Amino acid sequence: MKLHKSMAWLCAAALLSGGAAAQNYPAKPVRFVVPFAPGGSTDTLARSMGSKLSELLGQQVVIDNRPGANGDIGTGIVARAVPDGYTVVLGYIANFGIGPSLYDKMPYDPVKDFAPITQVAGASNILVIHPSVPAKNFKEFIAYAKANPKKVTFASASVASVGHLTGELLNDLAGIDMVHVPYKGSGQAISDLVGGHIKVMISGMASTLPHVKSGKLRGIATTGARRTPATPDLPTIAESGFPGFEASSWFGVLAPAGTPKPVVARLNKDVIKALQDPAVAKRLADVGFEITTGTPEQFAAYIQSEIKKWAKVVKISGAKAE
Repeated sequence: MKLHKSMAWLCAAALLSGGAAAQNYPAKPVRFVVPFAPGGSTDTLARSMGSKLSELLGQQVVIDNRPGANGDIGTGIVARAVPDGYTVVLGYIANFGIGPSLYDKMPYDPVKDFAPITQVAGASNILVIHPSVPAKNFKEFIAYAKANPKKVTFASASVASVGHLTGELLNDLAGIDMVHVPYKGSGQAISDLVGGHIKVMISGMASTLPHVKSGKLRGIATTGARRTPATPDLPTIAESGFPGFEASSWFGVLAPAGTPKPVVARLNKDVIKALQDPAVAKRLADVGFEITTGTPEQFAAYIQSEIKKWAKVVKISGAKAE
């Protein structure tokens, strides 16, 4: 009996201690791990919200770039961190949506090892074609591709990139047979597309819109759930005959599994407030981000749905991790 009472007391003490820590959160700087190099989209997103988040939390938010292994190094660091809310990561579709199906083994479990805080933003990609393709809109392009199986080539920055797998998803849903041509980075791929050596590409807007505006490429659809402010007159694939189609890049904030719920709730509230700041929102919109937030439960469900969706696409494509 004494042993049971002692154990009960220890459990109660631990709970009280954890509750007190959560109640006093944050009491020191928060480390915000970006698992990619400075200057990229993830880094831009984290730094854009970091300053405002520091103000809201009342503690400095330190951006810590930890690139390597396609984001797995930095993401793994957070998976193994103390679950106290003082280490969080900027998650990306590649690590939390596509990676589980692409790799036989990952240095972390994207579901079991993390406590989702909130999705923060999405970034639609754009389907562009070379002007030599006789199609003025998405429906005409699909008709052309169906009439020319294995003759339409589409480029991507690499095997198993978002652009590659989105193209394979379109192949499957539209019943077409485009041939994938992978590159080592988007720069050469876009150069070959502009030169007419490749006919199609699904890529980020920042790198392709200048060529669309100059007439060197033709934009025919975007891949998000909604039209984007950057291209308001360009329809989505979803509204062009494929309801429910969505293959945007997305980002979110996550903490290590086991982080106290009050801490997760505080971070959820302040991250969303930071993103709603007019200056932060404008800065992100100017570089092609669309703010998308919600509850921790909604983000957890979204990650699960993305893993399921991309598992099918990876299987269809036969893509293997490089």
